[in-house]
Amino acid sequence: MTASADHSVKIWDLGTKSLLTTFQFPESISLLAWDVTERFFFAFSSTGSIYQINLFRQKPRFGGHAMQAIGGLGANDVVRIDEEYLQAQKKRLIQVGQVVSSATISLSSTWLLVGTVDGQIHIYDIPSHQLLRSISTHKGFSISHLQTMMKPPDLSGHVSIDFRVGASADLKDTIPVKPVVPFQRTRDAKAREAHEVLVLLKNKTAPPPDFCGFYESEDFLKEHAFFVQPVSTNNSSSSATNTASLQSRVQDLEYEVEQLRVQLGKAKGVNDAMWDTVVQRFVDQGRSNGGTSSEAEDPEDSKRNRKRGRTGN
Repeated sequence: MTASADHSVKIWDLGTKSLLTTFQFPESISLLAWDVTERFFFAFSSTGSIYQINLFRQKPRFGGHAMQAIGGLGANDVVRIDEEYLQAQKKRLIQVGQVVSSATISLSSTWLLVGTVDGQIHIYDIPSHQLLRSISTHKGFSISHLQTMMKPPDLSGHVSIDFRVGASADLKDTIPVKPVVPFQRTRDAKAREAHEVLVLLKNKTAPPPDFCGFYESEDFLKEHAFFVQPVSTNNSSSSATNTASLQSRVQDLEYEVEQLRVQLGKAKGVNDAMWDTVVQRFVDQGRSNGGTSSEAEDPEDSKRNRKRGRTGN
């Protein structure tokens, strides 16, 4: 499942590498969360709206109801998520009011955990969309990842590892509750100051301007117009659009090359100044050392050197 800047969410078949269904939303989708049983998925917009899209619906059949899959007809199958669709799905929309940075569904597919860029964690009941709890202990930090796990049996206190009849009534067969104690370094102030490492990650979940990412607004509109144009559009209009897009790219590249030339000139000037300074310093030192050694040469040492040379020969 992929989300694009053109407000679409696509479901692909990994086996055949083919497109199954396209869902067209009224706004850009920045995050997705899929149910483990593939019954529904949540689409998160950059404005804080959460869409629940059911992949199955009830269909009357032989006086009863049967389940029918939504989509799956290929590249031409487009499901538009508009107001009429939301009304038919009993208004499957959740408003968070903040930019969503991460989300996950619990293992039992009953809770939806939503993390925001402001450090809030909201827990929603999926069947009723009711807000069950909000956690604000991480306020001021962006929630970049959420994950749920099964509760260990040693934290329950009433779970028995023995499945014999009447074993739950026996205190010896009951797993005792183990308290969760803090780490040693959090209790000792000196150890905490010595070992505390704070790492701030760059916030990459903030919504880009105009939902265009690295695109400029004008380039994004041109690209969007090219991809969503009808099939019957003549080739002349498409070629003109491609030419305009290429010209815009060429202008951007020429500007970048000019900036690189300016930076290269500055770097070369600094390098030349450093080279002249270092070389001149070494030349001056060599001259001073050479003059001192020639003047301090002892005649007796030169005689000994010549005598050693004759002995070696």
